Amino acid sequence: MISLVSPVRTRAHRWPAGGKLLAVCIATTLLFPVQDIAVQLAAAAVVGLLYALPGRVFLKAGLRSLRPLLPFVVILLLWHAVTRDVGDGVRIVLRMVTLVALANLVTMTTTLAEMMDVLHRVLGPLRRLGMRTDRIEIGVALVVRFTPVLVARASALSLAWRARSLRRPGWRLMVPLVLSAFEEADHVADALRARSLLE
Repeated sequence: MISLVSPVRTRAHRWPAGGKLLAVCIATTLLFPVQDIAVQLAAAAVVGLLYALPGRVFLKAGLRSLRPLLPFVVILLLWHAVTRDVGDGVRIVLRMVTLVALANLVTMTTTLAEMMDVLHRVLGPLRRLGMRTDRIEIGVALVVRFTPVLVARASALSLAWRARSLRRPGWRLMVPLVLSAFEEADHVADALRARSLLE
C-alpha cells in the first residue's frame, strides 16, 4: 500500500473496507500461481480500467503513487534479460505491478480509520484469548501512514541534492533518509507515550 486516500470521490469509497481487503486477498491468491502472460496482461488491464473509470485526475494520482515500483521493474527485467528468461521476468513484473496497484487502489478509496476498524474486528479472537492487540493495530496504522511520508521525504532529499550538485545522489541519500526516519520515529514515540499508548 503506497498512497493515502484520494480526494477524488468514487463509488469504491462507499464500498465496505472489509470487502475490498478480502477482494485483494482473493485476487492475490488467484493470480499468484498463474503462468499465462495473457491472463496477467488481462488482469493488469482490468486494474488499469479501475483506475481510469473515476477520471483523469484519479488515474494520474494512481500512476504517480506507483512510481516507487519503477526501480524494481527495471532491476527485475534486466536480471531476467541477463539470465535469458525474459518471459518469466515479464510474468513477475506484471504480477507485482497488478497486485500492488490493486492494493494501492484500496488505500486510495479507504480511510485509515476504516482499515483499522477491519483489523480490530479480525484481531477480536486474539483479544478474547487475553492478548493485547492495540500495539499491532498501532503498528499497522503507522506503517500505512508513514510509508508515503518517507517516500515524500526521499523525494525532497533528492530534489535538494540535485539543486546543489550535477551528480546523481544514489546511495548518498541513504544516511540522511535513515536519520530522518529515526527522528520521525522518536517524535511519534514521544507522542504515543504522552497519550499513554506506548509503555
